[in-house]
Amino acid sequence: MTVIDANRMHEIETRYPEYFHRTFRQRFGGLLIVLATILYGIYAVWFFDLPKLVAEAHWERFGIYMSQWISYDVQPEFRIQDDGTIQTRYPRFSPLGDDPHPDWVKNNADGSITVLVSGSGRTVTVSKSRTTIVAHGMTVPVDVSSGAPKVVGPVPGWMTVYDDNVLANLGFAGDVSISVDRVKVRKRFLGWANFIFDTQSPFFDKPASEVISLIVSGPRIHPDQSNLSLAFDNIWNNSAWQHGDVWTKLFQTIVMAFLGTLLGSLAAFPLAFMAARNITPNRFLNQALKRFFDFLRSVDMLIWALFLTRAFGPGPLAGSGAIFLTETGTLGKLYSEGLENIDNKPREGVKSTGASTVLVHRYGIMPQIVPVIVSQTLYQWESNVRGATIIGAVGAGGIGLKLWEAMRTNSNWENVAYMVILILIVVFLFDAASNALRHRLMGTKAGH
Repeated sequence: MTVIDANRMHEIETRYPEYFHRTFRQRFGGLLIVLATILYGIYAVWFFDLPKLVAEAHWERFGIYMSQWISYDVQPEFRIQDDGTIQTRYPRFSPLGDDPHPDWVKNNADGSITVLVSGSGRTVTVSKSRTTIVAHGMTVPVDVSSGAPKVVGPVPGWMTVYDDNVLANLGFAGDVSISVDRVKVRKRFLGWANFIFDTQSPFFDKPASEVISLIVSGPRIHPDQSNLSLAFDNIWNNSAWQHGDVWTKLFQTIVMAFLGTLLGSLAAFPLAFMAARNITPNRFLNQALKRFFDFLRSVDMLIWALFLTRAFGPGPLAGSGAIFLTETGTLGKLYSEGLENIDNKPREGVKSTGASTVLVHRYGIMPQIVPVIVSQTLYQWESNVRGATIIGAVGAGGIGLKLWEAMRTNSNWENVAYMVILILIVVFLFDAASNALRHRLMGTKAGH
C-alpha cells in the first residue's frame, strides 16, 4: 500500500487543478441543464395551453380521415312516395355507375327494401311507416308514420335523435340518416373504387380475366383504336383518379427539385470560392457574399415561392426559382465553409511548382472539397423533392398543388392517400439513388 504525504499531495493538486478545484459550472452544470429542460417543458405546456388543446381536439376526425384513406362509400337514398312505394336513388357520381343494382340492396315481397350494411348482420329495412335497424346486437325500429321520426323503445348510445332526423352510427360499416320521407344509408367498402377504370369506360365492372381477354384477342370495341390503346387511354384519363394529371404533376415536382438544385449548385460554386477567406483574401467581399447567402437562406423557400408566383404566375417556373434562390444560399454557405476548412499544404505544394491559379484550385483544393460538394448537393436534391411538394401547395405547380386541391374538398381523402403514397415512394427512391450515387462518387461502400 502506497502512502502519499502532504507534499506529494500538494504537488498532484498543483499539476492537475481541474480535478481537485472544479468550478461551479463543472460541478453542477449537468444538473442545471436537466432542471432548465424541465422548467422549459413546464413553460411550454402552460404557454401552448396543452391540456385545453388535448381536451378540445377532435380526435374522432383522425379515425374518420384514416378510414376514408383506405375505403370508399356508396350512399343509396330511399324516398318514400305518397302512394307508399319506395324509390331508390344514388348520387350522380356514384362509384357503382349510372344505373346500379347492387346485390346488397334487396327488394322484399311486401314492398320494403333491406340493405345489408355489413357482413356481420347489420341491416337496414325501409318500409312505408317504419325503418328497422339491426346493429350492435340490437333491433331498433324507428316509426316514420307521424310528423317526425321516433325511435320505438329506448334510444341506444349509437343513435342520435334530432327534431326531424335520427342518425344511427354503425361504426366503420357506415351510418344511416332517417327522416319522415327518406332514408339515406352510407355503406363503406375497403379499397379504392374504380382505381383502374372509371364508370364511363367500356371495361368498367368487368372481371380482370375478361379485360385481359378483350385486350389480347377480343374484337375491337372502337374500330379506329386497338383495345390495348383504349385500355391505356381509359386508365390514363380516369375521371375519378386522374392518373395522367397526377403523374404529370409528380414529374413536374421532380423536375422542379432537380432544376432548382442544379442551378443553385452552379451559382453557389464560384461564389463560395469568393466567400472563403483562405481562397479570396478580400474581407469585404467575403463578408458581403456570406451575408448574401444568409439573406437567401433566411427567406424560406415557401416565401420565395409566394413572391415568384406573384411575379411569374402559378406554375413550375416559380417553384424552380424558389428552390434555386434557397439552394444558392444554402449550398453557398456549405461550400464556402468546406473551403475554409481544407488543408492548405496540398494547395501550397501545387502553387510552389509555379502552376496557375486554375491548376492550384483543380489539384490543390478540389480533391479535398469534392466529397463535401457531392454529399451536400445530393442531400439537398433529395430534400428538395419533398420541399417542391410543399411549395406546390401555394401555386408553384407540381403534385403539391394537386394534393392541396384534393384536401380542400374534404371528401377526396382516398385521392390524398394515393398522392401521399406516390410522394413517399418517390422520396424513398431518390434517397436510395442519392445514397448510392454519393457512395459511388466518393469511393465508399454503402453502410460504411
